[in-house]
Amino acid sequence: MCSGADFDPRQLIDGVVAGAADLAESDDPLDAEMLGAAFVSIGALNWEAFEQALIEGFVPQFEDKASTGALAMLLAIGSVAPGQAGKAASAAADRLVEAGVEPPRWAAELAEPVKIADCQHLQDAQGAEAMLACVFHRAGRSHAVMVSVDNLDCGAAGDILLLDSDQLPAALEITRADARASGVELTTEVLDAAEFRWQVERALDTRAVHDSELDDLDGVPDDEDGPGYPVLAMLMRARMTALPTPNKPPASHGDGETGLTTLQMLAQLVGSGGPFGAGGPVARRGRPMVAELPAKPKRSGRPAPVYQIKVGLRGAKPPIWRRLEVPADLSLARLHQVIQVAFGWYDSHLHVFETPYGDFGLADVELGHRAEAPVTLEQVAPRVNAKLRYTYDFGDDWQHDILVEKVHNRDAAAYLRCTGGRRAAPPEDCGGVWGYADLVEILNDPDHPEHQEQLEWLGLDSASEFDPGRFDAEAITKALSSLR
Repeated sequence: MCSGADFDPRQLIDGVVAGAADLAESDDPLDAEMLGAAFVSIGALNWEAFEQALIEGFVPQFEDKASTGALAMLLAIGSVAPGQAGKAASAAADRLVEAGVEPPRWAAELAEPVKIADCQHLQDAQGAEAMLACVFHRAGRSHAVMVSVDNLDCGAAGDILLLDSDQLPAALEITRADARASGVELTTEVLDAAEFRWQVERALDTRAVHDSELDDLDGVPDDEDGPGYPVLAMLMRARMTALPTPNKPPASHGDGETGLTTLQMLAQLVGSGGPFGAGGPVARRGRPMVAELPAKPKRSGRPAPVYQIKVGLRGAKPPIWRRLEVPADLSLARLHQVIQVAFGWYDSHLHVFETPYGDFGLADVELGHRAEAPVTLEQVAPRVNAKLRYTYDFGDDWQHDILVEKVHNRDAAAYLRCTGGRRAAPPEDCGGVWGYADLVEILNDPDHPEHQEQLEWLGLDSASEFDPGRFDAEAITKALSSLR
């Protein structure tokens, strides 16, 4: 297919229709919507061109097949495709039915209106992360959806979870319990249907802008355990159109920004010394202005308090985390060193702190990172329950969630120390949290074909020398003493 010369588009049409013929035997119209979303989401990042291809190419060719599978595919596309493409697919499906093609069993149910209930918005006090959840009802069937929202990433949608409606209460309680375990209490707000639509579409639109900035489709992460984000996002967009129109305009995402002048960029890089220095607003391509960085507190000679922070490795299962005590006025450059020591990283890759006040790391105009050395922890996390994110190694993408759990007055005790934690950190360059999970599985299986190779890569003689459950707070505190 990739060679070009041997590719026959008719083979693609035949294959899709054959797959849709199996769909015709299904009872649940949600299966049709998922197939339609999977097909339509292929062109989500270049919609204008793909919409034309649907209207002028795919839809007519499906209609020409005049089979149950072709009708199922047209109904599936019509259920989710926006604009003229969806209308063209639905009209073609109607013509096939009129011509005598038998519709699938779920066709009538698919045409029933979708109703929404239990719209909820969960958010932590700091507003760093949120969750949108609801239940959809149609023709006696129900299912629930949860959409995570990352306000440290401009409010972009993160994961989308589709589950049975009776599973939603338990899923929300797990979300609240996980937050409480991290010292965060989530508040719950009940939304009406129009506000829920506005919130979801804002998150999806922001994510779409970010995804469009990727170099190619390979940059969009996939979910091997089920439908990927693009498929579920397409389904959610279709569902939102069935809800009341919000009485406020769509949220903008960088509209009207003029970009930064060279002087403004330079001022951001040095972190101070100009009207757009460390305390000024930051505009990133396709992203809104971030909040103004607070000034450093004035203490009249009094020492800064001590922050108790919890640093957790995002996505690690079982959880991997460290509880640390550090001075509030610690610079982000110094905090970077502390995290490196606490997790045993080698500081051989790039890193960045993502905060409500911008991204800080090694100054880089292209990446939009401002200088971290002039900025302190208490500036970007000024209170208890404040959150920020630290990412190390943009390839393996080790993301660390940092939470301010407590603020203590400074005493004579050592103030760079580890007071708790769980499990050993992964070895560097092992492929991120998913690669680490594979590594652990391989090392636990002496018969695995890569077992010996991985032992040699780690420099171990035996898998017994590898203990992912190992954690030693005192050893970390001793290592941190070298940073003072």
